[in-house]
Amino acid sequence: MPSKKQPVYPNEQRLLTELGERLRLARMRRKFSSETVAARSSISRMTLYRVERGDPSVLMVTYLRVLATLQLEEDLGLIAKEDRLGRSLQDLDLPHGRTLHAR
Repeated sequence: MPSKKQPVYPNEQRLLTELGERLRLARMRRKFSSETVAARSSISRMTLYRVERGDPSVLMVTYLRVLATLQLEEDLGLIAKEDRLGRSLQDLDLPHGRTLHAR
């Protein structure tokens, strides 16, 4: 039985659209054609088009392949790197006057 389609909220769609636009601009700055990036990413040109539009139905691994083709895969390491909220919540549970610091 197919899984129920998840809703995409406006803020999520905005973020995906912005990511797609940044990937398109990165491709263009490198003077790569869509055919070149699609071939190097092992995807179709139509899928690349969907990535660059921020289509939420595109698999995360496809975004990763495009990032790698553009030599931007290390940028994924920046996602949620600075978890300020999580650290603040963690610090609230410590005895008064003590905080944990990232290493």
